Amino acid sequence: MWYEILPGFAVMTICLIIPGVATTYIHRFTNGGKEKRIARHPWQWYLMQRDKRVSGTGNYHESKGLENIN
Repeated sequence: MWYEILPGFAVMTICLIIPGVATTYIHRFTNGGKEKRIARHPWQWYLMQRDKRVSGTGNYHESKGLENIN
């Protein structure tokens, strides 16, 4: 019957979801609690480079507050 496909469909769905979720948690762990930023457009790349320069540490994910910028 049609319901015999449900266990296989559930296993396939879980196997397709695991890599996406795992990638998100790996990026959070490696980037200090923030997700990885992706620059798909030149303006986004410009903003990432600005954040890297302003942070003072050379990492875009370690931001300073406006009160700490000289």
